[in-house]
Amino acid sequence: MGRLDDKVAIISGGAKGQGAAEVELFAAEGAKVVFGDVLDDEGKKVEARIAELGGEVEYVHLDVTSDEDWRKAVDLAESKYGRVDILVNNAGISLRHQDMDISNEDWDNVMDVNAKGVFLGTRHVIPAMQRAGGGSIVNISSIAGILGRPLASPAYAASKGAVRVFTKSTAGRFASDGIRCNSIHPGPIDTDMIRAATNSIRPETRVGEIPMGRLGRVDDIAFGALYLACDESAFVTATELVIDGGVTGIRP
Repeated sequence: MGRLDDKVAIISGGAKGQGAAEVELFAAEGAKVVFGDVLDDEGKKVEARIAELGGEVEYVHLDVTSDEDWRKAVDLAESKYGRVDILVNNAGISLRHQDMDISNEDWDNVMDVNAKGVFLGTRHVIPAMQRAGGGSIVNISSIAGILGRPLASPAYAASKGAVRVFTKSTAGRFASDGIRCNSIHPGPIDTDMIRAATNSIRPETRVGEIPMGRLGRVDDIAFGALYLACDESAFVTATELVIDGGVTGIRP
């Protein structure tokens, strides 16, 4: 028996990195997964790979800033699989800008994808979860949404802080509907995003700041999302799951 048997999940930003790991793990644990991204070629490859392994997955183009794309994703999940039980708001972007030398357009773009995208996904999935009798929303934030970290751009930190508080607001508003909402706060994870954000091809240079002595892996985040999505966390809502190797909790 899988931990997500008979569950239907929607995952954004699923074409690579953490999102692809979440899609693969959720499918392996028995979920039927609709996942989306703007990287259609990569998303189709993930879909084909998981289907070959016997997983039930469906890729859809999903720009998380688009109401219409979200509507189509939710409609697809309900029409094909009958319900929506899980939403993982995983899609996100970062910037190389470390100071205030950021254009208004770049600021708006980060806030649109990272914060507005979470809002839109939540808004569209709530009615489906109410029809299903409940559900679990997992929002991927960051430790930059908890701490003022100099390596994080101001726009990225602000967007992830917004996700953190929006999660708690959503949890309180919809708890009576059986809908849980929690956030995950990754530390430095070995992905393309961290390489782009630090303008470096060697993110391992950041290991010195991590008490556990290594960068996080995408599976570290995927397993956290799995716990919050499945019924093992049935009494967990409005909380923050920090997965950072001790960065925020252990001081030198």
